[in-house]
Amino acid sequence: MGKKGEVAPVSSLAPEILGHGQDAIHTIWMLTREYGHLAGAGGVRDVVQQLSRALAGRDERSVSVVMPCYGFMDPSSLGFLPLADPLFPERELAYEVDLDYAHVERREKVRVWTARIDRVTLYLLEADRFAEKVAVYTYTAEDEAVDPAHIAGEGHIDYFAMNILLQKGALDLMLLLGACPDIIHCHDGHSAVLPAMIRENSGLRHFFRVTGVVVTIHNAGKGYHQEVADLSFAHAITGLPWKVIMGSRLADCFDPLLAAAQYAVMNTVSEQYARELQESNDDLLTGWLGHTLLERGVILKGVTNGIDPAEFDPAEPGKSGVDVPFNPLADGALKGKRTCKEILLRELAGDRTVGGILPIGSLEFRPDLPLFTFIGRLNEQKGVDVLLAALRGLLQNEAAPVTSGSQAKGSSRDVTAFQFLLLGTGGQDEELDLASLAEKEENRGRVCILKGFNPALANRIYAAGDFFLIPSRYEPCGLTDFIAQLFGNLPIVHHVGGLVKVLDGETGFSYIPHTPAALSEAMQRAMALYQEYPARIRKMQRQAAKRIHERHTWQRVMKQYLQLYNEAK
Repeated sequence: MGKKGEVAPVSSLAPEILGHGQDAIHTIWMLTREYGHLAGAGGVRDVVQQLSRALAGRDERSVSVVMPCYGFMDPSSLGFLPLADPLFPERELAYEVDLDYAHVERREKVRVWTARIDRVTLYLLEADRFAEKVAVYTYTAEDEAVDPAHIAGEGHIDYFAMNILLQKGALDLMLLLGACPDIIHCHDGHSAVLPAMIRENSGLRHFFRVTGVVVTIHNAGKGYHQEVADLSFAHAITGLPWKVIMGSRLADCFDPLLAAAQYAVMNTVSEQYARELQESNDDLLTGWLGHTLLERGVILKGVTNGIDPAEFDPAEPGKSGVDVPFNPLADGALKGKRTCKEILLRELAGDRTVGGILPIGSLEFRPDLPLFTFIGRLNEQKGVDVLLAALRGLLQNEAAPVTSGSQAKGSSRDVTAFQFLLLGTGGQDEELDLASLAEKEENRGRVCILKGFNPALANRIYAAGDFFLIPSRYEPCGLTDFIAQLFGNLPIVHHVGGLVKVLDGETGFSYIPHTPAALSEAMQRAMALYQEYPARIRKMQRQAAKRIHERHTWQRVMKQYLQLYNEAK
């Protein structure tokens, strides 16, 4: 709670109050469940934050972001103030949102916190439903201890109500502020019902008649649509007509992404992923969402995510958190990167915590060996099953000589000695299998698992690692490959979705069959080059970082989003 009587005036935070021409994009509102350091569970937080900053980087555009105020957030300590009521500036803005259940009329109260950070106006919607959540999408061990029905790792039982409260709360906020933006940008299925609501409700339809809507699908996989099987509940809580509810079914569930199709421009986060969803059988993994959209005449646009290199600059230890500065773009050896590796290996040689996490297994101090790294969620989508099988095979055959291909024609040597370091959490089975691998006596000093997540530690691992494994079954875009390359950590990727931007032998390594054998072969190629042709590795590190700076910054990518915005408007 802010100091009594201290509220943020509307005039300083909502410059987009009504009235812009139909051709230019001046005002943009975004809805998201994640944003930067405030709340996140994956790459969405970085995408929304960095795109918002890029769009707001010029004075002619105003960008506002609306998201929930979760229970783990303290708005005051984060620099937020309660938003003033536009009609009664001395009061804090509070209002009720209609959130009916089937046969039960009900409302929920919302308060609004706001701050202006990096030219972006942020609004946090405070409500009891959000405040009781201690993680963005799933229950935690803390939740399960309080209520055994809330199983750690499983999604919130009221996920759909949370999503609708966010969307209705955001729309009511715009109405109360008199803010009619040029574009409302909805991120993922969590906010994809909004375009249908503003076109099927007469009051909203008229107020937002010059507002375009863009829906970005960050992940179309099963379980990410935010669908609901109870159609009566969907009808009641959204307020949508039955014809929209019934016409938006996928596998007999109301699907927000199908609901958006008729009312918004839709895109996903890489050109390749868009093609896979609508032109290949990989769409089976979505429940055939992409093909269903295509049958309805909706062609998914593909806009590959960008990245802000300044956020992950190893030359700036104070910002990136690395132990010693280095620059992958500069000529010469990466002495600082080598030092980062040595420092981290010394920490992982014992049984003390690293970044607040107690290691499972350990790594010997052998900095001359290639260090493979993995950071991310531990589930089937991320290819953890393939990763485990590949690691088991390589660890068992460490002494087998492997040739390095055409670059080492006529020579062979032991290129299978390596170390592996993982940071992440996920499914219980995956966590147990990885822990078992690290705890085997024959893998002592070779495999280390850090179960958890710490952003500062993640950057230290990116900086220390030589190769970064991304064996995803499917990957809409991928940001970890960008981050790894900026830290001189060459990605080894399954050639799928947004990961096709990694060029085999130039900016990393890639393989096509989603099999342990294919991953193992790619890892062996990487190890051979590392040991026999270090100059080639150095050239690839430089090329990878250079390509990101030249092709994948948000300043370039946002131009494609502005084209989508103009199309939507």
